[in-house]
Amino acid sequence: MEANRKADPLNSNPKRLKKTIRGFTPGILLTNDDGIFAKGLESLVKVLKDKYPLWVVAPESEQSAVGHALTLTQPLRVKKIYKNKSFYGYGVSGTPADCVKIALHELIAPRPHLLISGINLGPNVGINVIYSGTVSAATEGAMMGLTSIAVSLNSYHTQQFEPAARITAELVSLLINNPLPPGISFNVNIPDLPLSEIKGLRLAKQGTFRFVERFERRIDPRENVYYWQAGIQPPPEETPDTDHALLEAGYVTLTPISYDLTHYPSLKKLSFLEKSSRNSILPLISKPVK
Repeated sequence: MEANRKADPLNSNPKRLKKTIRGFTPGILLTNDDGIFAKGLESLVKVLKDKYPLWVVAPESEQSAVGHALTLTQPLRVKKIYKNKSFYGYGVSGTPADCVKIALHELIAPRPHLLISGINLGPNVGINVIYSGTVSAATEGAMMGLTSIAVSLNSYHTQQFEPAARITAELVSLLINNPLPPGISFNVNIPDLPLSEIKGLRLAKQGTFRFVERFERRIDPRENVYYWQAGIQPPPEETPDTDHALLEAGYVTLTPISYDLTHYPSLKKLSFLEKSSRNSILPLISKPVK
């Protein structure tokens, strides 16, 4: 990569681009946590490349379940990736959140207006969104001022991403003229079904569904003990308006999420702690150190 040279979109001279806001075509940054060679990411490129300027900046290897981790103790290395002898995007030796940060600060220009993270192989619903690199990349995008969505497919095995990619493209069309509020991103989960069998689209609250931890204890040839983490999926016990329940019922679910983790009702409920601290904690911290 040339010094001080930011990349144009991978489709900087497409035959046709979708004209939207006053004839302006907003650009889209694509990323994921399954890695830059993932089929879900490639499906988005295929569906969107003739409509919008695109940049692809994604981890060079799988980064599932890394959450919002950042790489701080080693350098980030960036490689240009080519497919069919054409520039495809940048592979980054870091996490999904790393990819978003370095893309916007160092790698691409002009600044995009939207970010799509996905399409993830496997759903991101319930408490599991906290662990998700896919969701965290969208959260990072929202933190940096982009309208951002995380897209996941309700399957761990399928290679059929086209229906989900087409649904994502329609969501993009809606969000271009109706951007999300500042600091809010969409967590989108799509059934692994033919388009004709999907029941519709529903706004859904995040549920409390989670995998239950289970560890397999093994011994290597040198008699050292090691473990594989192998969570199990318990039967759901959730109300029918949650992301997990609606997804299983055949709906595309949209959950608006925020990086503000404050539980506001508790601020008032726990205000007694401030009053109590005046007689207990404050005398402690006001005493001189001997």
